[in-house]
Amino acid sequence: MTTAFDPFDLAGTVLANRIVMAPMTRSRAYGPGASPTPATAAYYAQRATAGLVITEGIQPSAVGQGYPATPGLHTAEQAAAWRTVTDAVHDEGGVIFAQLMHTGRIGHPSLLPGGLTPVGASPVAAAGQVYTAAGPQDFVTPRELTETEITATIADFTAAAHNAMTAGFDGVEVHGANGYLLHQFLSTNANRRTDRWGGGPDNRIRLAVETVRAVADAIGPHRTGLRISPSNPFNDIVEDGHHTTYRALTDALNPVGLAYLHIAEAGDRELTLDLRARWNGTLILNPHTPDAVTGPDQLDLITDGTADMISFGGLFLANPDLPARLAAGGPYNTPDPSTFYGGDHRGYTDYPALTGQADEAVLTA
Repeated sequence: MTTAFDPFDLAGTVLANRIVMAPMTRSRAYGPGASPTPATAAYYAQRATAGLVITEGIQPSAVGQGYPATPGLHTAEQAAAWRTVTDAVHDEGGVIFAQLMHTGRIGHPSLLPGGLTPVGASPVAAAGQVYTAAGPQDFVTPRELTETEITATIADFTAAAHNAMTAGFDGVEVHGANGYLLHQFLSTNANRRTDRWGGGPDNRIRLAVETVRAVADAIGPHRTGLRISPSNPFNDIVEDGHHTTYRALTDALNPVGLAYLHIAEAGDRELTLDLRARWNGTLILNPHTPDAVTGPDQLDLITDGTADMISFGGLFLANPDLPARLAAGGPYNTPDPSTFYGGDHRGYTDYPALTGQADEAVLTA
């Protein structure tokens, strides 16, 4: 019987277990030029007993930033700073992928340098607000990307993937979920284009497919994953006919031979099982757990074959030694939402391990 604690061969890289640290925005990139700090290295190193660590979303370009103090991977300075993180994780025996996240229309001009403004599939503003230095502000109407700019955006992802290799990452995860740029193109409300990038499913999946293919060509498919969140309404996303869209996306990417497909489930288990059957490779699942964090009960989804690996968010944030706690049946630290985004070491590197000792190597941002 397969369990979460068995080793796993991820496209040639042997992982210690099938427990994944999910990508989680922490907004603590206080280093020069939106780069990680020594505290970031300590945070990820504490969690290196995961079979796979996936970082917070990292913008592949300056215009891809949507929140305060999120890190980039589009300059040599940023890549050098990330090297301290990957070295720390590798020193603890871990495997770490960088998540590349372009937020598209989610953001605000005040968060961007040089007079840049958020961009998107179409000039359609998202409902809601984003936190800025001046407090919450309404999302603005994004500038529609031109054909030339779409090509340049794909190139930004591939350049960031190259930087990830320079920084020592074991691979990258392309973020196609949660209402950000690639998901905006997949949607039927944020994407109102009538060219080859919009309209029917085959056109709406084009940016995700071409971006993933380009990244896989640049660094190798065995180092490339994709995260999706079918029918997730977060960030004002509507996906009419989403079953057709994601079947088309899965079928288009199957021949690439990616390291994995990572599904952030939004309640449609029927589609998850359908994609599981269609997908030829490794499937990582962040299960839909309404009103709760993903917990030990979801490990059964590995045993019953629903997924190959399970990703944990909030529980991994608060429990740096989560695999050991899952194996022991707990106890579990409770996540503190007030410290999720921004701040110092509190709620970041000071959650205690089972030994009762937090890793206090770096406690300042």
